[in-house]
Amino acid sequence: MSKSIPKHDLQAIEAVVSAYPQGIAIQNIHDELGGHIARRTLQYRLKHLVDEGRLVKQGSRRWARYLPLAVYTVGETKAPEVCREELVGEVSISTQAAEVQKYVRKPVLSRKPVGYERSFLDSYRPNATYYLSQRERAHLRKVGTPQSTEQPAGTYARQIMNRLLIDLSWNSSRLEGNTYSLLDTKRLINFGKVLEGKKQLETQMILNHKDAIEFLVDSAEEIGFNRYTILNLHALLANNLLADLEAAGRLRRIVVGIEKSAFHPLEVPQLIEAYFDQILATAEAITDPFEQAFFAMVQLPYLQPFDDVNKRVSRLAANIPLIKTNLTPLSFTEVPTKTYTEAILGVYELNRIDLLKDIFIWAYERSAARYAAVRQSLGEPDPFRLKHRTALREIVQTIVLEPLGKRSAFARIAAWTGKNVEAGEQDRFREVAEHEVLGLHAGNFARYQIKPSQFETWQAVWHKPEKL
Repeated sequence: MSKSIPKHDLQAIEAVVSAYPQGIAIQNIHDELGGHIARRTLQYRLKHLVDEGRLVKQGSRRWARYLPLAVYTVGETKAPEVCREELVGEVSISTQAAEVQKYVRKPVLSRKPVGYERSFLDSYRPNATYYLSQRERAHLRKVGTPQSTEQPAGTYARQIMNRLLIDLSWNSSRLEGNTYSLLDTKRLINFGKVLEGKKQLETQMILNHKDAIEFLVDSAEEIGFNRYTILNLHALLANNLLADLEAAGRLRRIVVGIEKSAFHPLEVPQLIEAYFDQILATAEAITDPFEQAFFAMVQLPYLQPFDDVNKRVSRLAANIPLIKTNLTPLSFTEVPTKTYTEAILGVYELNRIDLLKDIFIWAYERSAARYAAVRQSLGEPDPFRLKHRTALREIVQTIVLEPLGKRSAFARIAAWTGKNVEAGEQDRFREVAEHEVLGLHAGNFARYQIKPSQFETWQAVWHKPEKL
């Protein structure tokens, strides 16, 4: 019987469950899969995965929840009720990485105080020096290349945008100590629902990630390792989080310290600016996208070019070459906070990349596996929608922001299509645009860059009875 079950169905189910370390009900799994698998069929698939030991089932009947096996195998913890959400993975590290880990686990006072070492940057020569070996780069390209034809920059990221927004926003925020759960992050991003009892800083942090990711994906053809991209990326991630509001998107002019570290960042603003420009020029000259990504994760936080939010900038900047070349994005799925922090300290205090490299490769493998399964569950993209994605977003935004009722909306679509779409494609475009508007709901309007308040205002007009 197991041989008759499509492999991609099982992978898609595992990918959904793996995103919910505290468990997920069958109805929610069904919804996540977009209803592509009938509920009864889904029950058989889940039973098969549980019987094979690939998932864990808790409870029975309508109270049943399914958990990823990793929840039961992290460290020495066995019971899910005592598992923390950050303990979602266990990175396999090399002997060299273990040496880094051993050193940074010593008390701070017993570690040697160090400052910024410019030779760490100067000694790197693009396309001659490599942090990642040829074998490692080839491996990452193999696991991270989607099975699709050549497409415009950002196409793959757009196809998985809804999942990427939630995964990357949550994981990057989690690595900063944010206590929002994955489910609460999803509700905040999709529905604008702020979780009661959480600090405003945590809510702002996640919303800033959402804005920053949308900026990278929507501007995929323009972004790069340049001042425009990185300064604006920082401005989005730091929005409303810094004591000096003008410091968002501006290079550092103040002295900063690193908590629980013997590293003392550079203090001279002129040197910070010079080295920042050198990092960008070096990164832009690197031809391999994975080497580019990892270089950014190493050098940007080491310089500490901004008052704060440097590591967040580096994690999202690492996705720039991946988004531009339609490789699988890096969402830091399952990366343990403690291990990541130790890896960054290894760069700061020892200029050693061993532990951070192990994390980078390990995390990318998991991101690639997750989005491969997600992509399979989505089916092939419609070439017509892909071609007209900008035009479709514009007309849908117009209808919601004005806001227009049903009859006015369809009249506007017809008029707009007649002026902006070539004659041979007008009928199809009008049909697709109408379908997009009719299909808008509380869980998908964010992809059109529409705010919750704008959507609610439009809904009130849309559902208001119209006179004949």
